[in-house]
Amino acid sequence: MNLSHVLPSRLFRFSELLFAGWAPLLAVVASGCTLGFFAWYAVIVPGHHGLLSEASLILMTAGGAAAVTALWLTYASYFSARARIALVRALQYDAATWPPLLLLWLSFLLPPQLTHGARLFLVAVLLCCVGKVLIAARFNQTVREVLIDFGATRVAIIVIAELAAVIIGQRAGSHVQESSHALLAVWGRWDAVHYLNIATAGYQGTDMAFFPLYPLLIRMVGALAGNHLVAGLLISSASLFFGLLYLYKLLEHEYDRAVARRAIFYVSIFPTAVYFTAVYTESLFFMLTVASFYYMRARLWWVAAIVGFFAALTRIEGVLLIVPFVMECFAAQRGQRRNYADYAAGLLIPAGLAVYMGYLWVLRADPLYFSHVQIHWNRHFAPPWVSLINAFGKIAHTSSAQIVANQSLEIAFTLLMIGVLVAGWHSLRPSYIAYMGLSILVPMSTSNLMSMPRFALVLFPMFAILARWGERPWVNNVILAFSLPLLGLFTVLFADWYWVA
Repeated sequence: MNLSHVLPSRLFRFSELLFAGWAPLLAVVASGCTLGFFAWYAVIVPGHHGLLSEASLILMTAGGAAAVTALWLTYASYFSARARIALVRALQYDAATWPPLLLLWLSFLLPPQLTHGARLFLVAVLLCCVGKVLIAARFNQTVREVLIDFGATRVAIIVIAELAAVIIGQRAGSHVQESSHALLAVWGRWDAVHYLNIATAGYQGTDMAFFPLYPLLIRMVGALAGNHLVAGLLISSASLFFGLLYLYKLLEHEYDRAVARRAIFYVSIFPTAVYFTAVYTESLFFMLTVASFYYMRARLWWVAAIVGFFAALTRIEGVLLIVPFVMECFAAQRGQRRNYADYAAGLLIPAGLAVYMGYLWVLRADPLYFSHVQIHWNRHFAPPWVSLINAFGKIAHTSSAQIVANQSLEIAFTLLMIGVLVAGWHSLRPSYIAYMGLSILVPMSTSNLMSMPRFALVLFPMFAILARWGERPWVNNVILAFSLPLLGLFTVLFADWYWVA
């Protein structure tokens, strides 16, 4: 049988590896051998000796070379198709991203404290990924524009936050630093302390108000990085980049490239965008919700549902994705015979919440403990208008300037979300309207408006509306004049341990 007629022919064009040149091939094979050797060194050496160890060394080293070479060919085949360049050229470009794995040999030269927790492996993998992103940006306009927005805004926020922490200093009487390194500790403020505690010691007390996926990822990556705070920063940064990429592709499909470009920029400079960089769930939740919508629109129902499952494991609002899922599924099958298997896939979304509820039932005999513990933050169920009434009441009955400022911000951002939805709903798909409306109503139904400016950050339909309006130069200028100064102010306040959202 001619396998080239059964499977994609590119996967069997191993002759292309030779045409790519000996230098790229040797670089990839050497990187694969390195990966295989260190896998053997970490797994086999501690428990086996003699002939078994020597045989496994040969097998694992050769296996590493074969695996990396296969990945190289597979990814280059995909990249050549997307970038519309010859496979040989794609192989040559991608070969340059694998040599960072050779850094693993430094573990025999550097002091043990520098390589603790597989740090070198994590650094090598990160460098490989960064190389692939940079090469993708060279050929793909979408990746290039997302990377520019991501890089420019994150660098600016990091510089402002670090300068604020060093020059102004931490507010007296605030919490204990989570890191001995002051520059890193800037990103471990407020709720970040809870996520880091969960990742380090598991769930305790009020920590159970915070859903498990983000701290679980911190724990896993932290095992490699040797530092949970660094792990959280890596997860947040990577999630934001891919979240912006998904948003660009989604809105480019819904509208056009200009709207998509403005939307990712408005998200990146939103006043509370500092939380995208910090050890908070905002980046991860943003990526998962936008990705779920992207796959809904692509009619990949099971993929959308799986992503929605993880969104519901990240924050309670993730379960709301079931509503747009059903709406999009219904719209896709209008006038056709119903495929109920597609609808059934949507059950995975609330299953994310069910998993955490099951865990709490085992741990505390109360599956709704995550909700009951909210009373610690003076939150309980109430009609949505009650939270607005309470916020105005706090302003009227306090002499504290800080309380007035906080409540005013929460009211302003809540009214902003409602106003944008009311004024711009006609430019959104029904599923987007439903998701945005529910995402506003749920946090408003907790008797106070705490964190509403931060919750607005992940409402991507709002940025789609703003991006449509931003076609007018004066509207674009108003958005920039509103966002940029407040982003700088909120970043300084966050870095100095003042409550923002």
